[in-house]
Amino acid sequence: MVKVEKSVVLKAPVEKVFDFMADPKVNVEIMPSMVDVRDVEDPPGHVGGHFHWTYKMVGMKFDGESKVLEWEKNRRVVTESKSGIKTRWSFSYQPEGSGSKMTVTVEYEVPVPVVGKMAEALVRKQNEKELDLILSNVKARVEGA
Repeated sequence: MVKVEKSVVLKAPVEKVFDFMADPKVNVEIMPSMVDVRDVEDPPGHVGGHFHWTYKMVGMKFDGESKVLEWEKNRRVVTESKSGIKTRWSFSYQPEGSGSKMTVTVEYEVPVPVVGKMAEALVRKQNEKELDLILSNVKARVEGA
């Protein structure tokens, strides 16, 4: 699996950032390649909760389902998908000065038979840029709201 980790310091309390990120539907707003999030269990915030999604990578759409593995209010959320694109997203939150720090770790398997071995490095680079955009989008939303 490929692993990418990035952090951002936000001028907002942990509670505000966590609450913003708690609904999986926000992924459509903050992830440039996320096409759709649907069938979100209500409420989404519990271990075992799940949702379906459509994600676009290198021009192809992938459908999948993610399940919540860990949920610690205002501290940590981990989701995993075993269909579509195999991924594990970990979001951790901690106080940082008068604001907070959010760290996102994503581990994923590049669907090599689909994108081809030569495209694997390109996909990794694209996904690293995407994670930067995600953090920038979260920062704009929680600090601007």
